[in-house]
Amino acid sequence: QVQLVESGGGLVQAGGSLRLSCAASGRTFSTYGMGWFRQAPGKEREFVSAISWSGGITQYADSVKGRFTISRDKSKNTMYLQMNSLQPEDTAVYYCAAGGMSTRRLDYDIWGQGTQVTVSS
Repeated sequence: QVQLVESGGGLVQAGGSLRLSCAASGRTFSTYGMGWFRQAPGKEREFVSAISWSGGITQYADSVKGRFTISRDKSKNTMYLQMNSLQPEDTAVYYCAAGGMSTRRLDYDIWGQGTQVTVSS
């Protein structure tokens, strides 16, 4: 079983950058597709980005395309989300997930606890 722990969230001004990390435990990490989702107050959890088990295929929500970059380092059992040109509407709790490479929450069966990202204007 894989367990996920996110880190790297914080408070940043609009236009700034943050890099989120998702550290995974468990020997089967490399076989999972992975994804990032986010949930703003009063809103549904939404897809942000996903990456295949090999790292060779990536997918992004239109709202973050060109600003965010997903990657994974199998040697470190870690997935990353580099977030540039952050805007106040990016403010949310960010969750990493494992299970498949999909835009749908139900395709992921392992979730982290989330990390808060707050972007001030």
